[in-house]
Amino acid sequence: SFTPDGQTIVFNALGKIWQVDVSSGQKDEIPFSADVKLDIGPDGPDLTASYAVPQGDLTATLIHDPRLSPDGGQIAASVLTKIYVLDAANGAQPERLTSGEAWEFKPVWSPDGRWIAYVTWSMHDGGQIWRMRSNGSGQPRQLTDIPAFYTDLVYSPDGKTLLAMRGNEYMRHQTFSEFTGLGIPLELVSLPANGGAQTAITSSKGARYPHFGDDHGRVFLIDESGLFSLQLDGTDRREELVVTGPRGNRRSEKPPQAESVRISPDGRHALALVNKQVWAIATANAGGSAPTVDVRSPALPAQLTDIGADFFGWTNDGQSVWWAIGNSFYQRSLSSIEFRQEEEDSEKSEDDDDNESDDEPFEPKDEHEAVQMTSFDVVVPRNTPSGSMLLRGANVITMSGASTDDMNRVLENQDLLIRDNRIAAIGASGSVDTPEDTVVIDVSGKYIVPGFIDTHAHWEFRTDDVLEPHNWTLTASLAYGITAGLDVQTSYKEYLAYRDFVETGQSVGQRAFMTAMGIFGNNDFKSYDATLSYLRRYKEHYHTNNIKSYLVGNRKQRQWVVLASKELGLMPTTEGGGDQRLDITHAIDGMHGNEHTLPDSPIFNDVVELYAKTQTAYTPTLVVQYNAGSMVEYFFTRTEVHDDEKLQRFYPHNRLDELTRRRPGWQRDDEFQFQQAAEQAAKIQRAGGLLGIGAHGELQGLGYHWEMWGYELGGMQAVEVLRAATIDGAKIIGVDQDLGSIEVGKLADMVILNANPLDNIRNTVEISRIVQNGRLFDGDTLNELWPEQKPLAPFWWWSDDDARFSTMPVAK
Repeated sequence: SFTPDGQTIVFNALGKIWQVDVSSGQKDEIPFSADVKLDIGPDGPDLTASYAVPQGDLTATLIHDPRLSPDGGQIAASVLTKIYVLDAANGAQPERLTSGEAWEFKPVWSPDGRWIAYVTWSMHDGGQIWRMRSNGSGQPRQLTDIPAFYTDLVYSPDGKTLLAMRGNEYMRHQTFSEFTGLGIPLELVSLPANGGAQTAITSSKGARYPHFGDDHGRVFLIDESGLFSLQLDGTDRREELVVTGPRGNRRSEKPPQAESVRISPDGRHALALVNKQVWAIATANAGGSAPTVDVRSPALPAQLTDIGADFFGWTNDGQSVWWAIGNSFYQRSLSSIEFRQEEEDSEKSEDDDDNESDDEPFEPKDEHEAVQMTSFDVVVPRNTPSGSMLLRGANVITMSGASTDDMNRVLENQDLLIRDNRIAAIGASGSVDTPEDTVVIDVSGKYIVPGFIDTHAHWEFRTDDVLEPHNWTLTASLAYGITAGLDVQTSYKEYLAYRDFVETGQSVGQRAFMTAMGIFGNNDFKSYDATLSYLRRYKEHYHTNNIKSYLVGNRKQRQWVVLASKELGLMPTTEGGGDQRLDITHAIDGMHGNEHTLPDSPIFNDVVELYAKTQTAYTPTLVVQYNAGSMVEYFFTRTEVHDDEKLQRFYPHNRLDELTRRRPGWQRDDEFQFQQAAEQAAKIQRAGGLLGIGAHGELQGLGYHWEMWGYELGGMQAVEVLRAATIDGAKIIGVDQDLGSIEVGKLADMVILNANPLDNIRNTVEISRIVQNGRLFDGDTLNELWPEQKPLAPFWWWSDDDARFSTMPVAK
């Protein structure tokens, strides 16, 4: 183990105690005597950073596909599924371009600046391409007559033609998730800029992001082979440029390629997005095969960002570059960028920290004096109910108190007053003063528990910047009483928009806390300052307090993440990838959380005490257990899932078929080990540690209850399971001041059950109604009952021919 100063390693070998100096490698035996005292216990910082659930107006987290006007004075972007335009020169607030209800994405300016073209998408009718006068006058005009999935618009340099990527509408509807990418084939099409017949140019075969360089007769795209160009009839493919990044500690035969590359309008430079950082590259006409540029080699690229970017591009004249992250838009003139010269770098090691000397103060490249930043702040109200509702005659399980014994009680025949979205009063039935016009809901004989909290969620969203806010995964989870969750690895920036959709009421679903995109080994941090700058993206731009540190590199790099998280007030969770030594090291160094089962079982008192005393939150996800058959197979093969009417309402039918038909994972009961894993988890909770419930997205909604029931099958008491599902789940995320228990002043998230879960944990699915952020929903249909009475909006798989979906009255 390391000594607290990190300069010495102390270990036991051959019955003796040794110390090794880290810097010199000098090894010495420590004479063993009664006077030797080694204090090398947990020394990582406490990363607990509780925060209040945001209230009041919301500033949209992301601006999608921002584009500068040809004169550089305005910025257009898709925000919360609507096109906004910001007059950057005058510092005004962004304004809506259109006034309709369509979901609008991918804005592009015509070369003369008079028009903005964009695409739409509908859950039921597919998408089209439209254009609107850039000054907002008149009405939008539909340019296409074929409903399809459209994306990646670009005007030809003469403004006469629009190019776009097009995919099949039906196939995108049937693609229930884009967690691993778009998932449907696309083709490159063209159409007249003022509308008309579309011409299919070529199948994209995975290529995306068409744009133009100096040769207006060719279009540039990027695929897994790199940047290439085609003639406008789709012929004469020419390889142009390959950009690669560092492998880090990720095992692969080839270094990872840039996520996207854009050639400059004059063809002399390119921009590349590598590990979410923007690099500028001076191109060369090499002839033959495309040149390969490694951004970390001592060559020509110039790194423009340390905090990073979501989008990037060139100004129309090619004299400046721009990038955006969160809702911040940056510009920098090309002339201010100093490109490294190969001969100057020949003596520098690729391990140098971005070729900066150690004695130079670190300045984030995003804050270079030549960089101009513009805030694109779209401010909208949060979806907060107004009024008072009294739940009368309930049996309340508050889950408040200092110990599990305190939580193992029921307050019988209580009235619970909710004002707006908070709990205003709790008392014996008939004793609570209520404001005038309070709506009274009789819940006599029902049991009310705090809303369930999923500390290891994975949701399945539309990504690709063409979004679908009415999302089935958030809705399915809420229908099963999961009122809040943390997605611990979101893969795509677009997930942050779905968090906003719930907040604004565009989506009915659980509170969606996010880590944003995980931090991986290929980030390959070279210094603490570089690590700190990168982590600033989460706090300052994505406004998330929770992050995922996923095997980010060696121990020094992991400790940089811990220290930077402490400085920024972030709570990183991590996992050992099946290596228990790594799990233990994470706890020692101070990581806030650890995901998935500790693979070596049983665990003994040393590990139990380590996790309990460091308060390293533990979410085992029994459904996907290490070193054993996953518990998800136990429930899929022993319970009826496919024909469950509630699941059929909230789950896409093709996804439910895929999950349940001919499932290969049958095992004998005595082959499962999740009971033992649950027993080990109980040890940590009983020793005072934090234990969460995480469903891993294996079956949205019902899968969370399987996780709870798995704990009970491993010997945990019902109250211990509920503790993990409620108040301790809130502590793990950091929102226990507002969620996790039923107490006056907390946000009104709760589940109304028909039976007592303390008597039988399987009663957690006996859901009568759900209260989420003060709104009351029917437990079977998720129709809203208060303060409004309205049915849940239909999903694409609902059929008028199916009685379950065609008539969905609001329950009384």
